[in-house]
Amino acid sequence: MPDNNLDFTIARLGQCCFPSPLSGVRFTADNERVLYHARLEEIKPWIAEGLDPPSMEAAGPREKLFFDPSQLACGIVTCGGLCPGLNDVIRSIVLSLWYHYGVKNIYGFRFGYAGLAGRSGHDPLKLTPDFVNRIHELGGTVLGSSRGPQEPAEMAKTLRDLKIGILFAIGGDGTLRGAQVIAEEVARQGTAVSVIGIPKTIDNDISFVQKTFGFETAVAEARRAIYAASAEAEAVRNGIGLVKLPGRDSGFIAAFSVLVESQVNFCLVPEVPFILERFLSELKLRLERRSHAVIAVAEGVAHYLMEKTGKRDASGNVVYGDVGLFLRDRIKEHFKQSGIEISMKYIDPSYAIRSVPTSAHDAAFCLLLGQSAVHAGVSGRTNMVVSFWNHQFTHVPISLAVTERKKIDPEGMLWNSVLAATGQPADMRSRQNGL
Repeated sequence: MPDNNLDFTIARLGQCCFPSPLSGVRFTADNERVLYHARLEEIKPWIAEGLDPPSMEAAGPREKLFFDPSQLACGIVTCGGLCPGLNDVIRSIVLSLWYHYGVKNIYGFRFGYAGLAGRSGHDPLKLTPDFVNRIHELGGTVLGSSRGPQEPAEMAKTLRDLKIGILFAIGGDGTLRGAQVIAEEVARQGTAVSVIGIPKTIDNDISFVQKTFGFETAVAEARRAIYAASAEAEAVRNGIGLVKLPGRDSGFIAAFSVLVESQVNFCLVPEVPFILERFLSELKLRLERRSHAVIAVAEGVAHYLMEKTGKRDASGNVVYGDVGLFLRDRIKEHFKQSGIEISMKYIDPSYAIRSVPTSAHDAAFCLLLGQSAVHAGVSGRTNMVVSFWNHQFTHVPISLAVTERKKIDPEGMLWNSVLAATGQPADMRSRQNGL
């Protein structure tokens, strides 16, 4: 019997009775599904038992709506760290609500969930097509952002006072957990509010989401930093270029930056632990062979290399030490003790990566993501995330999306491709050369 603990059932507010104002489009039927597994051998156990394999609800416009668009008010909130594409998604939601469904009351809550707390004093913005016309050309978020929880009852009251029918919450793991709490609170109060999450994380680490918006832009910007580090390293004897990239718990940006530039010799990510002395030994061998080296390190590598800070940020995340500065100093110290002169160039483009406008492909992705969120909301879906899975837009319960962080599989194709591109040892968890 196949093991199926995945429940992709999407909560709904009730029966859909209002006809969609859309015309000339292909409507998505409620029974359209996207397979969770992509390989035939993975679904054979279900086929053998005569069962449907796990699948996600397909995103898209529905023929019948739960809300009457002419009476609907909506809210948008952005939370957590900056990410390329925030303004693109805001703009897409506003334009889709306004022009596709005729919704004219759209509120932008300022500075994250704090804007939903009445005591914060942040009055919401009225969002119109004119307001969002050019915001996709800017980095950051026009709504502002913040971290940290607010009182669920207080946020629910704000939604009730403004007669909000749909709340679009754009953010990462912490934001989605907050959206789940809001959805549960409004349901407890008996208020018909649809809560739709749009997954935002530069680290691309949300479960059951193939790709998050802004990730491709982040990799493209990381590539520029890698190129600079490589140019500096090759220009001198024993040159070392060290680049610290975003990636608290998952090293996807670092891994993909290796593949797009193919100039990196060592890629260090949280998912693949290593012994520092072994890494330094391999770095020394690399300089002896080629006289230069480029290193890409994800910020979250710090959690097993350095002493814990004992601090947490407003979102509850453990505050890591700066692994870039730590490695820079340890590398310098190692080669000084070895009597080898090196030229070290350290580059930290983290905040520059987070704040840039989107690439063309990411911009298109954000547009489709925002439209899918609107279609889900007006049809009465709630407590869900708009996902992108097997190259199609889908719906996923928030409860599944926040179960754990998505990580690189050290045995998977991605990491094997990184090893092939860098030439670094597959395992640096053991000492060698007497270290």
